[in-house]
Amino acid sequence: MTTQDTCFSPRQTLRCRGGRVLDLRQPQVMGILNLTPDSFFAGNRIGSEHELLRRAEQMLRAGAAVLDLGGYSSRPGAEHISADEEKKRLLPAVEAVRQTFPDAVISVDTFRAAVAAEAVAAGADMLNDISGGTLDEDMFATVGRLGVPYILMHMRGTPQTMTQLTHYEDDLVLELVRYFRDKLAELRHHGVVDVVLDPGFGFAKTPAQGHELLRRLRELHVLGLPILAGLSRKSMVYKPLGLTPEAALAGTITVNTLAVLNGARLLRVHDVAEAVQTIQLVSSTYPLPHSS
Repeated sequence: MTTQDTCFSPRQTLRCRGGRVLDLRQPQVMGILNLTPDSFFAGNRIGSEHELLRRAEQMLRAGAAVLDLGGYSSRPGAEHISADEEKKRLLPAVEAVRQTFPDAVISVDTFRAAVAAEAVAAGADMLNDISGGTLDEDMFATVGRLGVPYILMHMRGTPQTMTQLTHYEDDLVLELVRYFRDKLAELRHHGVVDVVLDPGFGFAKTPAQGHELLRRLRELHVLGLPILAGLSRKSMVYKPLGLTPEAALAGTITVNTLAVLNGARLLRVHDVAEAVQTIQLVSSTYPLPHSS
């Protein structure tokens, strides 16, 4: 299997709206801004527009290249909410962040095409879809029409069912390569150009599978596209240590270091300053692999 067989031509500088760009030739940080009342990490829950803008400013000052706003909790077993409720949480937040920080690159974490379209109209630059288009058949066509970068994640089932879907008949990484290959062909058909791959740590994967995937992250470079690693304070970090998400910062720094060494170009995190420092130290000390 070759890169030509599986993917787009590599593009490390993603074109966003309003002339904004996301340069992934060197690793960057995406700051998580949860607009849900039941985020698995209580320290990241946001209850007001003032708090949202304060945290957004902190993240940008700390070096975040992207702000990722989400109104639907994707933690295991999370409550399912309607599209209207998701929009109610998300759209005013996107508008407020865009107005206050006009140069920021804003990502929206949603699996619904209609929510994605309205979020882009409100000022979002890119879409982060945990379902890889599996939970809304209109998503890929919508992304193609909007012409924005797209984060393609691997998941099985839904946030409500994914913990029961962790058995893989074939090799885990091989399954992900096949999944991404097929999804990329669909995206190409719809004219989507700028894509980031997210292997979906914690989504239909046990902590042990997550660590295997982290060790073997370089194998996804066959796809020739930038890789996002979303490891921040997840169960694969805190459960083996007998901790809680609140106590998992040191573990998160460790796994983020491994992700960067293995070629991740975007770290999705709750703690931006620590992730930026991790990238700076690793990048200045070790030659990093390329995704192409």
